[in-house]
Amino acid sequence: MSIVLQRIYDESDPLGGNRVLVDGVWPRGISKEQAQVDEWMKEISPSKELRQWFDHDPEKYEEFKEYYKEQIDNSKERKHQLQQLKKMAENERLVLLYGAKNEEHNHAIVLKELLEKEQ
Repeated sequence: MSIVLQRIYDESDPLGGNRVLVDGVWPRGISKEQAQVDEWMKEISPSKELRQWFDHDPEKYEEFKEYYKEQIDNSKERKHQLQQLKKMAENERLVLLYGAKNEEHNHAIVLKELLEKEQ
């Protein structure tokens, strides 16, 4: 299982893989052609309320992770998309794309941890 995180604004990874955008909102200033996204799983992203509360504040990150995991556990659609990501990662390299500027505190990291935990 190979899972890679990448900001959608960064140059595409030359190693390729299945590129999945995991943000609820399309990234500003990026065209569909530039993004080179294979799939957009917007339902797996945190709720708007949780995103706004968290606001990428490092001091809230641990609490955010718990709330986000609860949202995934309590949502049939989010759980389904998590399983889809897991299947993709079993067969080929999976690139989780996100738009957040904060590369150390974001929901894509939580998704990667959940996927690697379920191996």
